[in-house]
Amino acid sequence: MSETSQEVDSNFENRVPEGDDRERLVCRDCGFVHYQNPKIVVGSVAEWQGRILLCRRAIHPRKGYWTLPAGYLELQEEPLEGALREAREEACAELEIDRLLAVYSIPRISQVQLIYRARLAHHKVACGPESAEVGLFDWGEIPWDEIAFPSVHWALNHHREVRDRQDFAPFANPPGETGKMVR
Repeated sequence: MSETSQEVDSNFENRVPEGDDRERLVCRDCGFVHYQNPKIVVGSVAEWQGRILLCRRAIHPRKGYWTLPAGYLELQEEPLEGALREAREEACAELEIDRLLAVYSIPRISQVQLIYRARLAHHKVACGPESAEVGLFDWGEIPWDEIAFPSVHWALNHHREVRDRQDFAPFANPPGETGKMVR
């Protein structure tokens, strides 16, 4: 079944199901509720000898811009496993996950992002099918004007803030930040 009401079977209608507080797609025949829930994104800020792994996107949205290795969590997949998979898919990178760095909420696109702090197991990285280029960047070399998403800025800065610490709680969105794109 599709995610948009225009493409859902004509037996479905938008209405507030009994006991609910918002309009949802409900089957006229059986009462089945088609919930549309946020997507979970998993990714990592991964380092090798102080340099941070970034991937230049070969796909839309934000094709040509730099991002962290990250993507959607798959069904029946543990978030940590998903972050490891995304690093392999996007940068042919093998990671050692340290801990959860941040949980970001991007309501305008219905995403929750789980970003981990990680180390590369070795320096060998290469482009996966969704990356046009991958690189390891010193802090001063990061192409800040070419970063794909606000949450990448947040994660990089949060990582820098605690890069040598083990005693921190996971971060959330910076105060007042919702992930709205500024052009």
